Amino acid sequence: MPEFDVIVLGTGLKECVLSGLMSVNGKKVLHMDSNPYYGGESASISPLEELYKRFQVSAPSTSMGCGKDWNVDLIPKFLLANGPLVKMLLYTEVTRYLDFKVIEGSFVYKGGKLQNLMGMFDKRRFRKFMSFVLNFEEKDPRTHHDMDPHRTTMRDVFRHFDLGDDVVEVTGHALALHVNDDYLEQLCLMTINRIKLYSESLARYSLSPFLYPLFGLGELPQGFVR
Repeated sequence: MPEFDVIVLGTGLKECVLSGLMSVNGKKVLHMDSNPYYGGESASISPLEELYKRFQVSAPSTSMGCGKDWNVDLIPKFLLANGPLVKMLLYTEVTRYLDFKVIEGSFVYKGGKLQNLMGMFDKRRFRKFMSFVLNFEEKDPRTHHDMDPHRTTMRDVFRHFDLGDDVVEVTGHALALHVNDDYLEQLCLMTINRIKLYSESLARYSLSPFLYPLFGLGELPQGFVR
């Protein structure tokens, strides 16, 4: 009877990541799932009829075409190109089994239209702010511009660089990806690191900082268990 170092139950993303990492580090892993598909709650469902069956609704309309042409993510989510998950995919060599598409652009939609929110002076101030972010090192006070990241709120950082309200809104929500304004009264370190990650991800492919698996997020769990 075969012996294993680790038994992993379920093929959700976190289970598959753990399985892949342990396998790469020399562990003999038995990976099991009672479902007929990979991914758990982060699966990509195909054909379309399976999605309708999962949610116990009537069959899709014939106007939607062939069910096999659909691949629906239960939890759609973009990946930052320089984020920890992409680094993990590279480390475990899972990228050999996956194809990615660079999202062609990201935009700010406000007031019923796409916005160009920065005038000439805003751009100058924002450029100085971004230079500060990209050069920022938590353990190097010379990069802090006399602001202690463990005492200074993000609102105070924006004030330091005299950024306008529209620029602050774009920076906080489109770059740092905060879902509300609570971050403004919180310490600045987390938001600075988020903006830095966005900028580093954008630098990798120029068009956009975001990647998406070509055949859906359900490919990620499958890649880790191959």
